[in-house]
Amino acid sequence: MTSSIYAAQAEQFAAEGYAVFPGVLNGAMLEMLREQCSLFMAREDARMDALGVDTIGITHRGKRYFANQCQRAQPALRQMLFSPVMAEVCRATLGDDVYFFFDQFVVKGPEGGMSFGWHQDSGYVVGNGGPADHLPYLTCWCPLDDATAENGTVRLIPFSANPKSRDILPHERQPKSNDLVAQADAAQMRTIDASAGSVVAFSSRLLHSTGPNLGSRLRRVYLAQYTAEAMLNPGTRHLRNNAVPLLWHGEQVTVA
Repeated sequence: MTSSIYAAQAEQFAAEGYAVFPGVLNGAMLEMLREQCSLFMAREDARMDALGVDTIGITHRGKRYFANQCQRAQPALRQMLFSPVMAEVCRATLGDDVYFFFDQFVVKGPEGGMSFGWHQDSGYVVGNGGPADHLPYLTCWCPLDDATAENGTVRLIPFSANPKSRDILPHERQPKSNDLVAQADAAQMRTIDASAGSVVAFSSRLLHSTGPNLGSRLRRVYLAQYTAEAMLNPGTRHLRNNAVPLLWHGEQVTVA
């Protein structure tokens, strides 16, 4: 039931593990995401203030922010997460049965905001105690500002360049940044320039990284993830993050 307008993206995603959907989030939707991003940056600063620290996990004050589970605190974000646009993106990439899984804002500070090491998103699931046998899922990397090589846009290694990355690779945690990092050959990477409001969709098995922000402004991204299953934690079998149905047999079943 993939829309014909995204047929080319569907083909590329199947072959290479990623596809770009230019400018599909625009107008009021994009402005809403930017406003919410500011709120969550302030939330992360307040959390660090309360603890008297400048780092929580992989968030580093002023340099790099990861604000998680945002839609639980701000339901307005569901306008995007359960929009017809995201339903179409998910059909073209993940399939006809899709669950919303996780969301976060990822922000890099200006003039040297930190890079993010080579990894697979599935590597973070396993490295943080999740199931090693989970199905590949979908990450939608949505820049709220034009993303370029200068300000730390996403860099990808296609499956055709590294077929082994269709499986989950070993990751090691870095002591200073707290990043989980996998071995990668940067010579194989593709740097994705994406305009604000685009969606860069890629498999959770795809190796990717982001460079430092060398520009003079924030580089803001909203990240939304979707699964083809209700992912459960090993041992407890409790739900991991979220499993809100978006598509069932190709039909959208949840709307904002």
